[in-house]
Formats: sequence, C-alpha cells, structure tokens
Amino acid sequence: MTFPSSLVVQLVTLLAAITGGFVFSLLHIPLAWMIGAMFGTALLSWTRPVEVPPVARPVALLVIGLTFGQTFSGPVLAALLGELPVIILAAFLSIAAGIATVPIFTRMAGLDSNTGYFSTIPGGIVVMAVLAQRAGAPIAPVTLAQTMRVLVVVLIMPPLLTAFAPRGDSGAFLAPHLAIEPLGLIGMMAVGYVAALGLRRLGLANPWMIGPCLLAIVASAFDVLPSGVPQWMVNAAQVGMGATLGQRMTLEFLLSSRRLMKAAILSSIALCAACTAMAVALAWATGLPTGAVMIGMAPGGMPEMGVTARSLGIAVPLVLGFHLARTLLCNFLLGPIFKLLVRLRLFTPAPAA
Repeated sequence: MTFPSSLVVQLVTLLAAITGGFVFSLLHIPLAWMIGAMFGTALLSWTRPVEVPPVARPVALLVIGLTFGQTFSGPVLAALLGELPVIILAAFLSIAAGIATVPIFTRMAGLDSNTGYFSTIPGGIVVMAVLAQRAGAPIAPVTLAQTMRVLVVVLIMPPLLTAFAPRGDSGAFLAPHLAIEPLGLIGMMAVGYVAALGLRRLGLANPWMIGPCLLAIVASAFDVLPSGVPQWMVNAAQVGMGATLGQRMTLEFLLSSRRLMKAAILSSIALCAACTAMAVALAWATGLPTGAVMIGMAPGGMPEMGVTARSLGIAVPLVLGFHLARTLLCNFLLGPIFKLLVRLRLFTPAPAA
C-alpha cells in the first residue's frame, strides 16, 4: 500500500484542523480553534495517516508567548508581584492535590507509586517526563497520563468557566490593547525566536513559549513593545496547538492502554474538582477574580490555560503567574518531596534498574 507524500498528509491534516476550529467557532464553543482543531485532527487520524509539521507547535508557542507577554504592563506587573504570596500558596495547593490523587491513579492503573507520582502531578507534560526519567520512572505511561490530563482539562474547564464562574474585577491585571505594526511584529517574532533558542540551549522546558513571553514582559513593562499580536495569528496558534494534541489521539493510542487511560481520565477529573474547590475558596479569601484563580489552579498546561484565559477575557497575567510558579516549584521541589514521602513510607521507592 502506498501512502501519500508527507507534504500532502500535512496539508490534509492542516485542513482538517482548520475545519474543526472553524466549525467549533460557528458553534460558539469556548476555546473553539484549539478544541476544534484537536477533534478535527483526531477524527482524521482514525481513518488515515495524519502529520502535523514539527515546526507548528514551536511557532504556535512563540506567537502565544508574545501574546501573553504583552499583557504585562508596568502597573499589571506591580499588581501581580503584590499577589505573589497567594500565587505561591496556590502552586503548593495544586501540587498537594496532585499528590493526593496518586493513590487513585495507581490503584486503577495497577502501577507503582513512583510512576503514579509523576503521572498525576500537574507540572506540564515535558517537565514531568524529564523529572520521571531522572527519578527512574518509566516515561511512556507518565507521558500518556499527562497528555490525557491536559486533554481532560482543556475539555472541562472552558465550558465550566463559561457556565458558572464569575469573572470578578480583573481591571488591575488588564493591559491596554496595542495597535498592530507589521514591521514591529516581524521584529518581535525574530527576537522572540532568538530568545527561545537561547533558553533551549540552557535546557529549559518549553523555551518556545517562555523565551518570547519573558521578552515581551520586559518590553511591555518598560512600555517599548513595537506591536500587538493580531487575533488571526492567535487563532492560527490555537490551531497548531490543537492539531498537535489531536494527532496523538489515534485509535492505537486510545485502545492500547485502556486501563491506564481510564485511570488517567478519572484521576484528572478528581484533580480538576479538587483544584476548582480550592480555587473558589482561595478567591473568596483573597478577593481575587474567581475565574482567574480557577484557571490559574487548573491542572492543565500553561499554554492551554493561558489561551483559555485570553479567549474568555480573564486576566492572562494572573493566570500565567499561577502556572509559572507551579512549573518552577515542580522543577525544583518534586524530587525532594518524593524522597521525603518515601522516607515517611507513604510511597514506595523507584524499582532498581
């Protein structure tokens, strides 16, 4: 059997992703372009080969990073720093909720607590895979479980927020919109690319978003951003991210580890419920916008949750602050925390290689 050339496969995959995003946007579904692209690509993968160009996700993250970073004006950054204790507390609470769901996951999946630990804590797919490898945990089940967690959160949180969450007063965390200047935009993209390459060489997880985002944050804080990012580029970035998620949802992927997938889905729902309850309580106690705290504590990936916040008109800088704090704490503390849990005999140590 002769399969189509790679270019044709990529074009057909792109068409399916765009079609899915367009249909979902017509239906006014939250996060339409990302979720629609994800479903369009997944459905196509059930009947024929799919392939998303490797450059799609890095470019999408670069655009998203610049978009997020431009929301950090000087006053917004000052307001965000004022809420730093709450943000750090929320990060610890999210990690604690992930640890609490480890027994649910391991019991249902039939895996050891070492694997379950890195499979359930919401630290990002790439970050948790790297940490699992360092700890001697198998990477494949960790990556699958973390991928399913992101999918579950992307599908649950936007409708939940749209239907029930009060937005609250986000004025202190909202920056004015910038005009679009084509030459300035091209310059931002070029410098953002260089920043991403620099962080990539340093071995930082998710450099394609964090590098441009940090660059735009600095420029925005000093009021020297040369251009805003047009909405069509944000939508295109959502399509790229959604298609990347969708291409993983092949029938082989969905059927090969049904027990593990069931455990990942149900434990992710439990984690969403726990994080949402804590977010509502934290927002009530601090007076922060409930919707922003809910997305900020949601156990999804930073790019996906940032896009969710932007599409719903919720304070993006505050949401990113929550997720960035959790990502940093996961990088530096999950290893020592696991060793402590083993020492307390709450978890079993990693099996010998």
